[in-house]
Amino acid sequence: MSAAPGTRKRLLLTLVACVRGVGGSYCYFSFHLPPPPATHPPAHQPAHASAPLHTHSEPGSEAEQSMDVQLHKQMEQGAGLETPETQETPVGVNSSFQARIHARMELVKNMKEEEKLYRYNGVLYPVIMSPEENLRALESVEAREDDIMLVAYPKCGFNWMVAVLRKIMSAASGVKAESKMPPLMEFFGSEALQFLQKAPSPRLLGTHMHPDNIPASFFQKKTKMLVVFRNPKDTMVSFYHFSSKNPVLATPESWDQFYTDFMSGEVPWGSYFDHALAWEKYIDDPSVMIITFEELKQDLSGGVQRVAEFFGYSLTDDQIQSIAEESTFNAMREGSKDSHGQMGKVFFRKGEIGDWRNHFSDVQSEEMDAAFKKHLEGTKLGARLQYDLHCK
Repeated sequence: MSAAPGTRKRLLLTLVACVRGVGGSYCYFSFHLPPPPATHPPAHQPAHASAPLHTHSEPGSEAEQSMDVQLHKQMEQGAGLETPETQETPVGVNSSFQARIHARMELVKNMKEEEKLYRYNGVLYPVIMSPEENLRALESVEAREDDIMLVAYPKCGFNWMVAVLRKIMSAASGVKAESKMPPLMEFFGSEALQFLQKAPSPRLLGTHMHPDNIPASFFQKKTKMLVVFRNPKDTMVSFYHFSSKNPVLATPESWDQFYTDFMSGEVPWGSYFDHALAWEKYIDDPSVMIITFEELKQDLSGGVQRVAEFFGYSLTDDQIQSIAEESTFNAMREGSKDSHGQMGKVFFRKGEIGDWRNHFSDVQSEEMDAAFKKHLEGTKLGARLQYDLHCK
């Protein structure tokens, strides 16, 4: 996130505290940021331009600087670099940080809808959260064999599983950590990634990215990856509502327009079916575990046990039951204000199976049925999704 000469100060990274935590240490970092600029962000090519684009924010632009707050949030609350509940937060850090979040969200309000998304290698990404610099920096990230990687296409249950994983890690270590925002690697800039490389093991990492865009070292070192999928109809509905209420994403013109964009892959992080077909190739890989949103809804205790065993954690029956009871979608939604602030209800909306019936027309439902049959019929992942049960 280097700045153009004279346009902005470099981030001052201050190590505030480092205390013992899961598998080693928890490190808490404070990012001291310059005041938000007064001018408007630069324009970006509209997301629906006819030709594939490879656009990005200019160095030092407001759109890039808005990333600073989110980078701060992610480094403070993600990847294991977080403060346990027993560790007191330094005085003034929270109030200053909240003020910066508010200022940056005001900045987002001044952006045109078509400025909020850009293309990187043909895929749409949110410019404020995942500028090109972040994606380029990710290519050099070095994985570790003991990293805990969570992967999910948007709105398939990522935030839910982040909370479950943290509870599993805390139960296994005996150190209770706060429930925090998702550790999405594509939200990290180059400076944050440098600190990530020094973070203690095990690091909890996550991404919405297509497996072809995940740093190659995670596959080379056979890092264990938990991949969460959800039936495409409910995924689309959840993604629609999330985009409608999330200020950093382009607001859909209508349900019908979002349906068209989703079916053609013209949504942030790309095509659902491209992601599904790519992960189908890894479904028998011992380093990859695929679990579905629907499986977790139907048997959360069993899901917790399977996930814990996959990552090598040994939990008692009582611990598994306790985690499951604390991690129901309703429980997560009720506690979302504490874990996700004002965005809590946006991240945890309904969490239902079958809400698609309140949105899809008969024609749209039939078109999705045909798309699923074309792409996933006869695949192992397609069978796991139980499409006929949940989507017809």
